[in-house]
Amino acid sequence: MSAIHSTDTKPELKIRKALFSRGYRYRLYIKNLPGKPDLVLSKYRAVIFIHGCFWHGHENCYLYKQPQSNSAFWSAKIERNRIRDRKVTAELLERGWRVLVIWECSIRGRYHLPFDELISEVESFLHSQTIYKEIRSRE
Repeated sequence: MSAIHSTDTKPELKIRKALFSRGYRYRLYIKNLPGKPDLVLSKYRAVIFIHGCFWHGHENCYLYKQPQSNSAFWSAKIERNRIRDRKVTAELLERGWRVLVIWECSIRGRYHLPFDELISEVESFLHSQTIYKEIRSRE
């Protein structure tokens, strides 16, 4: 478990590098915003969360498997994460921020999206008036 990082994960770095190379500028983990979003694009009044499918309990996802050992602990922990995610999203929307959630399964795994297509979806979200969107795998 000590090898698991909460910041600067491989999916985050991949998204950040692609957005930066396309001219998007952002800030990371702003503490005074609910949930300390992974990326904050103030110009677009948008925040981006890159969620791990296991840790955030991505429903109906092939990357999310309920652990067999200590299952009561893990069920409670993942449910708390889901509740926190919903609360954080609601607070950000109340404050006028637009929220994009990119699930890990859309970046890696069997059914991931082609990376250029994923980044195009992110760009279209940033230039739209959509207030909430999730990007998930094609499964």
